[in-house]
Amino acid sequence: MTKLAVVLFNLGGPDGPEAVKPFLTNLFSDPAIITLPGIVRLPLAKMIASGREEAAKANYAIMGGASPLLPETRRQADALQAALSAARPGLETRVFISMRYWKPFADQTAAEVAEFAPDELVLLPLYPQFSTTTSASSLKDWARAYRGPGASHVVCCYPTAQGLVEAHARAISQTWLKAGRPDNVRLLFSAHGLPEKVIKGGDPYQAQVEATAQAVADLLPELPDWSVCYQSRVGRLKWIGPSTDDAIRQAAVDGKGVLVSPIAFVSEHVETLVELDHEYAELAQTLGCAPYLRAPTPTVDGALIDALAAAALEALDRGGAPAPFGTWRCPAAYGKCACRSS
Repeated sequence: MTKLAVVLFNLGGPDGPEAVKPFLTNLFSDPAIITLPGIVRLPLAKMIASGREEAAKANYAIMGGASPLLPETRRQADALQAALSAARPGLETRVFISMRYWKPFADQTAAEVAEFAPDELVLLPLYPQFSTTTSASSLKDWARAYRGPGASHVVCCYPTAQGLVEAHARAISQTWLKAGRPDNVRLLFSAHGLPEKVIKGGDPYQAQVEATAQAVADLLPELPDWSVCYQSRVGRLKWIGPSTDDAIRQAAVDGKGVLVSPIAFVSEHVETLVELDHEYAELAQTLGCAPYLRAPTPTVDGALIDALAAAALEALDRGGAPAPFGTWRCPAAYGKCACRSS
């Protein structure tokens, strides 16, 4: 029986208060995040981590002291393994998890995959929209770590995959219906932001986020007032916009409430459970922006899991260089896309 290993990639998150500082240090040590020489970047990462440790601990305390990202990803891995086993019973399939900035790191997962000794590997980032700061960083880290057997197949991105789009649309629609179908809400698709210079350097992330939002909005004619915004800005660089807080302020000025969809996330974590559910909710209340609603992430929505399974199997059957799943193809300007640079 052919052995298939599917590796899911995500950022990871601290599993307790003592992990917060080393998690932050790992994050800011990544040259994809801070593009400075190591001799400068590593001390700077430690300094940033020290400066943010207490605030970050307070955020994770809201969630019980740890990030829920790994448990959420394990649920997705279990659901995906079941879907793949049902779709291809002739394969012996195992789904693994590799996190970028906290356990399980690529080295640990690579050893587990090598022990499984797969004939084929599918590398599947849980970032639907490709960026050099997420998917590319995780895939590079994996390439460094893995020395086991098997032919590798890479899913580059899947921003307009039908299952992803349907899962987001369902979460938004159910949130709106549960709130009583308010007609004075603006749908805000909120994604993690990036410095503008990253996008100008050929990173396709913003274009892919906007493509996801458009595809989801096309399924929601009952919510015609929508826009894309970006959260989590840090540092002094100019970031892509508009920012989520500015979008909420504008909605308040326009006499609107908001329904926020975390369009670039497929799992709940600190940016959804704290930033969206607490910080932006408090801002909206202060501004009189009501109602403030937040759609959940897809997590194990069946449509998302089916899309991930289809993406993995298409990559397995296709072979060769990294490629997107679904109808999306990056315009020529986005040379940093994995499928363009491979």
